[in-house]
Amino acid sequence: MQLLTADMRARLLENGLRQASVRGTTGEIDFRPVVKLFAADAGCTWLLTEIDPDDSDVAFGLCSVGWGRPELGSVRLSEIAAVRGELGLAAERDLWFEADRTLSAYAEEAARMGRIIA
Repeated sequence: MQLLTADMRARLLENGLRQASVRGTTGEIDFRPVVKLFAADAGCTWLLTEIDPDDSDVAFGLCSVGWGRPELGSVRLSEIAAVRGELGLAAERDLWFEADRTLSAYAEEAARMGRIIA
């Protein structure tokens, strides 16, 4: 399965461009996640909101790599694609995910729960 559809990639890049345009002025935009990726047998989850317009392999979002400490930050899409858990399963896209709140709201809940709930 392809991690991102063309539409998702376009939306992530658009968000990245919008974020870059306000950086250093009015503060960052708190987007709703565009996509949820997960590696079920590795305990990893990513909620991504944007792609860096200067490096299309770098995405930003809420990342949990199974250590009970989800955090906001950047991640390489190529690294997500390379993740394999105990059973050797690749990361995949949650086909039914629809964000119902902003990334900061997901991050606050994840900090309390020790994992991303989405």
